[in-house]
Amino acid sequence: MIALETIREKLGTVENWVEGRGALWLNPVGLSVREVAGAMNAVGARFVTITAYQLAGNEGFRLEYHWDLDGQLLGVPYVIAGSCIESIFDLCEAADWIEREVHEGFAVDFTGRNYEPLLLRQGDKLGVNLRETGAADKPASDVQGPKEVTK
Repeated sequence: MIALETIREKLGTVENWVEGRGALWLNPVGLSVREVAGAMNAVGARFVTITAYQLAGNEGFRLEYHWDLDGQLLGVPYVIAGSCIESIFDLCEAADWIEREVHEGFAVDFTGRNYEPLLLRQGDKLGVNLRETGAADKPASDVQGPKEVTK
């Protein structure tokens, strides 16, 4: 696909697109998310969403940025050690809502933007989806399963 090569050329990367999990993935070695968003815009790709994962221990987060290009899903994963990454909502308006949700759910800060009041319920705080410290390291025997409900 010519557009995929165009994206690589605009980004100046030698990384190849790799197929997996229903998408084509590009490793963004040395590229900012804003550079990637600009290249995607240049070829007419449509921003879809960000999938966020908290990594085990204090490893940070994996944010997978997804775009659609003529029916082909494109993914670009970023692993961030801390809790900050650049915002792209000024480049891709559709990123506004999901950046806010990731910010509220995982306490990830998207730099270069202002946040509206929280979308969460009154009394909730940032990071409501974060695992407790050390929860991922507990043995399975310490994790309680679902409780039986009786009527």
